[in-house]
Amino acid sequence: MSSEILKGAEPYSALGGPAGVLVVHGFTGNPQSMRPLAEALAAAGFTVELPLLPGHGTSLDDMITTTWEDWSGAAEAAYQELAARCSSVVVAGLSMGGTITAWLAARHPEIVGIVLINPAVEPAADSFMEALAGMRATGQAVMDGIGSDIADPDAKELAYEGTPLAPLESLFEATRQLQPLLPEIRCPVLLLTSVQDHVVPSSASDHLAAVVGGPVERVMLERSYHVATLDYDKAEIEARAVEFARKVSDL
Repeated sequence: MSSEILKGAEPYSALGGPAGVLVVHGFTGNPQSMRPLAEALAAAGFTVELPLLPGHGTSLDDMITTTWEDWSGAAEAAYQELAARCSSVVVAGLSMGGTITAWLAARHPEIVGIVLINPAVEPAADSFMEALAGMRATGQAVMDGIGSDIADPDAKELAYEGTPLAPLESLFEATRQLQPLLPEIRCPVLLLTSVQDHVVPSSASDHLAAVVGGPVERVMLERSYHVATLDYDKAEIEARAVEFARKVSDL
């Protein structure tokens, strides 16, 4: 990264017991959106890692040159490091963090459970992909930002103000490639879905629940928008995630 990390966007680590939780933030966001959840898990005694994904949490210019391989590769490395020092690992992710979480769970059957919050796991419509390609063909590199979709007016996500188009295309291509892997997810899934989400439609959660191979516990979030971890339902998310992680980790 060429720029300094934004204040509040720093990665987070907590040394706890033998059970670990990897927490993954979303597209154009950073650990700030997931830190309350990570801290709740740490307070419950888990060893927690919340990495800052490449290109995030600094400047939009840093992100424009990154791709799915960079973000997923960083998450894979963080998982391997955490798994090497923990007896079990749960993975939790928001939005693109949910995409990465599902990808990790399909690759690592030893993951004991996953927590998905408004996960981006449904392929984009062809018309949307064509529109993205059209914008890029004109030389456009960035469109309006998608960050801070939060119902609570007193809460704000520390996300980029713009959305880089090439990385967004990379994410959607990864989502498409993820589809045949979803049935390989056989661990328990805690799936938290905002009824009103202006970034990832709730149909993405419906899709995942229908195709994964493991048991799914669904929770509908009535009061929160996309960044639910900072929104009105954050306390419920934290409580349910802690309860779920304890259960699947046999704590």
